Amino acid sequence: MGKERFPVGGRLRDGTLKALLYAFLVAYAFVCLYPFFLMVVSSLKSTGEIFQSPFGLPESPSLHAYRMAWETGNFREYFLNSVLVTASSVALILLAGSMAAYPIGRHDFRGRGFLYLYFLGGLMLPIKLGVVPLFFLMTSLGLYDTRLSLVLVYAASGMPFAVFVLSAFFRTLPRELEEAARVDGAGEFRIYWQIMLPLVRPALATVAIFNFIQLWNDFFFPLVLIQTDGLRTLPAGLANFFGTYQNDWALIFAGLTITSLPLIVLYLFASKQIVRGLTAGATKG
Repeated sequence: MGKERFPVGGRLRDGTLKALLYAFLVAYAFVCLYPFFLMVVSSLKSTGEIFQSPFGLPESPSLHAYRMAWETGNFREYFLNSVLVTASSVALILLAGSMAAYPIGRHDFRGRGFLYLYFLGGLMLPIKLGVVPLFFLMTSLGLYDTRLSLVLVYAASGMPFAVFVLSAFFRTLPRELEEAARVDGAGEFRIYWQIMLPLVRPALATVAIFNFIQLWNDFFFPLVLIQTDGLRTLPAGLANFFGTYQNDWALIFAGLTITSLPLIVLYLFASKQIVRGLTAGATKG
């Protein structure tokens, strides 16, 4: 009898702890998701209905605020600028980062340790500290108030994390693959591009996703380096939008939803890839 009580008690404790954990997770999910739900619901109301019933569902849902934000509020241009700048920056980070990480992770040469620490230094020093030199550099190069200035700054800011993650992955790949390719006559670039790079796809996805989230949300550099309204990205355009339409809350909620939507879609489709990449990095790093 005594031997049976402990397993039953243990199961009860486990069940109670599991129930408490689920209750905490449900409450946490509600706290996180409710502001987004309220934002989407409010964007489907008129401004008068938002003030009359701020927490209620819309009586007659309308996409009028989205049409106004997209056409009148220049969100079409802001969205296109964000897509161009973010996609170009992430592509440049992946290409340059993998090309820098490959020799660091795979080859022994003089100065490799210094080069690795040089890139790691970028993780400790925020690039925003150098905003004044960057401003004068872009002005002297004739790149101020262009999308290219944002792409170059974003690519430079993403390089340290890319080199850190990718060099750790390259280091764990078996030497036999590289040696077999050399025996078959493959050159160094072909080994990097056709053999090694496809094997670090989880790391490439992790680097791409993390940089995409950071760059898509950046407000600081578009504010400093872009002056023309038609070249602004979504966060900077949204700030301008707040000032112009500060009394039309339905329009502002529609603008916030448009800005947030790509990141939500990314989380829905790539959350497993993020976890897989981080887990692989933790075990291989």
